[in-house]
Amino acid sequence: MPPRRAVTGRSQEPRQRFVEELRLLRAQKGDSLRQLGNVLGWDSSLFGKMESGQTLGSPEVAQALDQHYGTKDLLLTLWELAAGDPTQFKERYRRYMTLEAEALSLWHYAVSVLPGLLQTEEYANALLSAGGITGEELTRQVEARVGRRSLLDGDDAPRFRAILSEAALRTPLEAADEWRRQLEHLLDMGERRNVIIQVVRQEVGLHALTNTHTMFLRLPEGRTLAWVETGYSGELVQETAAVEKLQLSYDLVRDLALPPAESRKFIMRMLEDVPCDPST
Repeated sequence: MPPRRAVTGRSQEPRQRFVEELRLLRAQKGDSLRQLGNVLGWDSSLFGKMESGQTLGSPEVAQALDQHYGTKDLLLTLWELAAGDPTQFKERYRRYMTLEAEALSLWHYAVSVLPGLLQTEEYANALLSAGGITGEELTRQVEARVGRRSLLDGDDAPRFRAILSEAALRTPLEAADEWRRQLEHLLDMGERRNVIIQVVRQEVGLHALTNTHTMFLRLPEGRTLAWVETGYSGELVQETAAVEKLQLSYDLVRDLALPPAESRKFIMRMLEDVPCDPST
């Protein structure tokens, strides 16, 4: 096994250090990207993107590379450090936003909050504020989120399917009038020809995506990618087998969801329960 190299003279930023190690190890072994892909079973373009810093890949890829190069857990450790870097999350999210704008169709599962493409300005403001964002940064992020909704406008807008957990609809905004507008917005969006909204009732119990916010993107070249997110981090999933596994989970959840027409009735019943503002 090659000895661990001293970090002196090497980048101390986790993502850049990971990229440097990938390039150096492949050069030392004399592999081409194509050879690496053939040996490890992933598309060679993935390794090229990892070496250029466009993506981190997955822990499984890092582990396979460690085994290939005989570096024990060096690359996996660097991957974990880079994945936990908050600046890396921002970079991944920017990459996701670019791909979202190119997608031909999108499908989403919401665990506890409504998807950004369906949020009103008030909902986005309350959600981002709860996350500790304030001042000019809050204004900027709310404007950016509301601006994303234009993605679903126009004759060439992508198809969008949103499956909402009942929990997301049982967590209202503090102001009843703002929550009413949000539910009305969901109903309006559900009438669009390119938007399908479904609800998964709590009574179905645990399922494959119980704690996983997931958005799938089908790109013009035919690839499908997934963005998986928690409240604190997110990951762009590109490896085919991992995406297919997530898609199977999504299909199973879709089978549990109410049909679109029944989902609409469910949201309308919730809207009827929202107290009216006595001043109106």
